[in-house]
Amino acid sequence: MDSTAPRRPDQDPNQFMYQRYVSSGGFGPAPASQEDMAPRMPVMRDLVRRFFPADRDAEILDLGCGNGVLLLAAQREGYRRLQGVDGSAEQVAIAQRLGISGVRQGDLFEALARTADGSLDALVTYDVIEHLTKQDLLRLAQETLRVLKPGGRWIIHAPNAESPFFGRIRYGDFTHELAFTRQSLGALLRAAGFADVVCAEDAPIPHGLKSMIRLALWKLVRSVLRFVIAVETGDMTNGIYSQNLIAMATKSSSNQVVERQ
Repeated sequence: MDSTAPRRPDQDPNQFMYQRYVSSGGFGPAPASQEDMAPRMPVMRDLVRRFFPADRDAEILDLGCGNGVLLLAAQREGYRRLQGVDGSAEQVAIAQRLGISGVRQGDLFEALARTADGSLDALVTYDVIEHLTKQDLLRLAQETLRVLKPGGRWIIHAPNAESPFFGRIRYGDFTHELAFTRQSLGALLRAAGFADVVCAEDAPIPHGLKSMIRLALWKLVRSVLRFVIAVETGDMTNGIYSQNLIAMATKSSSNQVVERQ
């Protein structure tokens, strides 16, 4: 067998799972309508409001968009130039059935390869980079830098290895390969050429009484976690302890277009 030939889906465990991402039942029932996405809307809306460009005509690509829930939230916030790509035919079929526009099936790297240099204001990878090998993640970082405009931003949501409970996320999906801390992810992004990296907690978003109580209790829990880390290490830095973290990496406004190798 030619060792350089690409593996068939039945030889690649991740591709095997991606083809059955919804029907495997590992992530709950598929939404039957946009109303079924309502429980996720506060979190998605908060992400859009905090990290998306202010310009509603910004060119935004959601890479690994799943069933399109983030795109739906962005559309409801008035964004008009949105695209989404996902490798799972099942996920894309859901998005299209629910009438979420701009979603298509495709390989993420092929989608990037077809994206012009310096053409995007923002690229989003929500629950994506943990599925990649280190080699592919480095490739993704370089390609993302290439396709972003100067001042463009890469918005990331990924498992946070700094959390004592990160294993629920890291091992909650058979296709996950990696988890990150703000230090490891920040180092990668800066080494790839991004000028500025900001990491934030993925805390409960208040949108009603229950979520407000959850947020108050989370602040108490994180204070205890911060105390425990300080006792062990002497480090009083205010860490990020949520099971996931959010990162935004910005391309320098003076960066020239990155040439493909």
